[in-house]
Amino acid sequence: MSGADLRFEQVYEDYHAKILRYLSGMVGPAEAEDLTQEVFVKVSLALDNFRGEASLNTWVYRIAANAAIDLLRRSASRVDRCLPVEGGAATASDEVFLNGLPESEQHVIKQEMNDCIREVINGLPEDYRAVIILSELEDLPDSEIAEILGVSLQTVKIRLHRARARLRQALQNECVFYQDEHGKLACDRR
Repeated sequence: MSGADLRFEQVYEDYHAKILRYLSGMVGPAEAEDLTQEVFVKVSLALDNFRGEASLNTWVYRIAANAAIDLLRRSASRVDRCLPVEGGAATASDEVFLNGLPESEQHVIKQEMNDCIREVINGLPEDYRAVIILSELEDLPDSEIAEILGVSLQTVKIRLHRARARLRQALQNECVFYQDEHGKLACDRR
């Protein structure tokens, strides 16, 4: 499908939430809103030139990835970046660990766990953070991540392996996971 066949409104509707979530993980929620708008301005200006050599998904994420990398390189200081906490889909493991707890306690536990993980992800180098977010949060296949980031498939696999190893080590060093009095998974910072 070429750019001439695509309507910007449909592309915006299909990708806005995904790109906003991705950029929130890369640059933080404060910058993500503005950067998302910049990405879609670029998409709207270039949509007629989209040739379909890559999938539309890859093309839009590539524009977003380049915008995030440009912003991070321009920034002299890093901001407190965070992954979206509210409105995210609950995973099966969340349900297993949190069923039976009062809703307010479940929210506090999820928030503490998200805070621990968020800090660790934010501490990763930019290249590792990008592949983790695209792989684990956006659920993109490695081949598409390679296209988006403009690197080889092998590079993506290596970065994912190293990023996961760093995450594992950092979580062990910075967060204490345990079972609470209800036998549910909980997390505290060290």
